[in-house]
Amino acid sequence: MGGQTQTSATAGTGADVRAGKYLTFELAGEEYGLEILKVREIIGSMSTTAVPGMPAYVKGVINLRGKVIPVIDLRLKFGMAGTEQTAETCIIVVDVQGNLMGVVVDKVSEVLDIRGEDIEDAPNVGVAVQNDFILGMAKAKGRVKILLEIHKVLSETAIADLVA
Repeated sequence: MGGQTQTSATAGTGADVRAGKYLTFELAGEEYGLEILKVREIIGSMSTTAVPGMPAYVKGVINLRGKVIPVIDLRLKFGMAGTEQTAETCIIVVDVQGNLMGVVVDKVSEVLDIRGEDIEDAPNVGVAVQNDFILGMAKAKGRVKILLEIHKVLSETAIADLVA
């Protein structure tokens, strides 16, 4: 099957649909972005309670002001090597289809206002690679930032397993 490189935002003047504010962060030296409207808060790294039977990328759960939420290690979710936590390691709490989830990242950078004309579709590498979780590739401050559709990063089935 062909790669799914097109997003719903590519039709017509779709690039404008993706314009907006993004919280940028680093993973393994690369820069990523999440729609700011999906971000609830940023908290420092904290210990998690492991839950048996969860995938390796699920670090466990935390008690966030009385609400237990799952915490995902994005490095492991993307197949990257794990790393030691540093003083800059953060948990970004995101709203994924009405459920709060924590996402561990190496470092939070800044909030950028990215124009639609500065966002391109994910490149087609000519092989069947799942990249529908990439909203686009943003050119900002001389670098490329990978904009994520967090609800697709954390697939619906994974979410259902975690919040059940």
